[in-house]
Amino acid sequence: MKQANLIKTVGDLIALPNEEEWFEFKENWYDPAGVGEYISSLSNTAAMLGKDQAYLVWGVTNDTHEIVGTTLNYHRDVKNEPLEHYLARQIVPDIAFEFHEIQLDGKRVVVLAIPAANQVPTAFNGNRYFRIGSSKVNLNKYPERESKLFDILRNGFPTIEGMEADDQELTFRKLFLYYEGRGISLNPVTFEKNLGLRTKDGKYNLMAQLLSDNSRIPIRVSLFNGSDKASTLYSVREFGNDCLLVSLDKVLDYGDVLNVPQADERYRFSERKEIMLFDKEAFHEALVNAFVHNLWIDGNAPMITVYSDRIEILSRGTIPPKQTKEGFFKGESIPVNQKLSDIFLQLHISERSGRGVPLITRAYGEKAYEFRENSIVVTIPFTFFSKDEGDKVGDKVGDKVGDKTEIRLNATRQRIVEEMRNNPNITLAQLASLTELSYKTIEKNVSFLRKNKIIDRIGSNKNGWWRVL
Repeated sequence: MKQANLIKTVGDLIALPNEEEWFEFKENWYDPAGVGEYISSLSNTAAMLGKDQAYLVWGVTNDTHEIVGTTLNYHRDVKNEPLEHYLARQIVPDIAFEFHEIQLDGKRVVVLAIPAANQVPTAFNGNRYFRIGSSKVNLNKYPERESKLFDILRNGFPTIEGMEADDQELTFRKLFLYYEGRGISLNPVTFEKNLGLRTKDGKYNLMAQLLSDNSRIPIRVSLFNGSDKASTLYSVREFGNDCLLVSLDKVLDYGDVLNVPQADERYRFSERKEIMLFDKEAFHEALVNAFVHNLWIDGNAPMITVYSDRIEILSRGTIPPKQTKEGFFKGESIPVNQKLSDIFLQLHISERSGRGVPLITRAYGEKAYEFRENSIVVTIPFTFFSKDEGDKVGDKVGDKVGDKTEIRLNATRQRIVEEMRNNPNITLAQLASLTELSYKTIEKNVSFLRKNKIIDRIGSNKNGWWRVL
């Protein structure tokens, strides 16, 4: 690995908030057998997680990820045998691990780059190790994980194309109608091959089940009358057990029903402007992404929950192994379900431009996304008119206030604007007399209106006139 690439990689690891199962930080710790066990465990765990490499890094604190440097000498002998020879002799099969030295913040850091297991698990001294959380364990004590690792190494990661459908008696009438509605004709003879609906053994796969007339997977929208699930469950709407494309359209349509326009008539001084409850495009992109990237192989659909102040869209699984969070937020999408993504693109349900995530973060910020251990949650906050007197309306309920803010006028400012509209030559003294307010109060409110570009003064204070913008 090139020095520059390695420095960037370690920097990215340090920037992560928590240590993950495919890398480990140490300071000056040294135990030859322990290093061998780490090579085995990190190599196997990397393979399970779809990573190409794992890393054991010296010179960084485990808790705070502070770069402190290290005095580790990896060239020392172990009973008259160089450390690297000692490790290589007992690592089976040979995975060509490598020690590197780099400088970070002017301090010496040692990096052990460990390739992921390939074909068979990596063993040290006859034992296969694995990482569970921050613990290094003997893999043979966890037979289910061992079996899953062997399956991944032999057959690759399970996909909706390779996984056999629960039901082999599938029909696709709704799929044909959906394509026809988009101006595309499916060939009854070749559509299964073209859409990749069969496994290598000729059986219907999970994607065929998802696109069939009965996917057998429920998709629900739950409505609560409060801000959490401890509040009363108002209703549950069922949109699943249908062709996935049809279910998606139904949920999108239901979103349009929920997205009620709001208009503040109390202080109306110009043409009414409606404010939607939430950003329609952001909701659309979040929902489509949840359907495309959901980990359908686990048999669970995305979960859509409507609270009193927001919508949460949860998709199963995490970002793909080769996807970074930086790339994720930039819209450099790596599909979890490639063939399903291709179908969505063909039908113009989604785009290849990668604008979905940037569009959502533009509306609500990166904090709209929450990356959990086994899921990703997108929060679409609601926009409400304030019930109290104030200047702003449309503040997003959530971590980020929307970029666009509507100005709501109190009664005094509303009256001033109306009088200026009726008489552009009106003076501040005349406004004070009409409103029965002090000259100073009128002056302050007019200053606010000018500052927020609701009114403008054309000409001089003595001979000019007011324009309502």
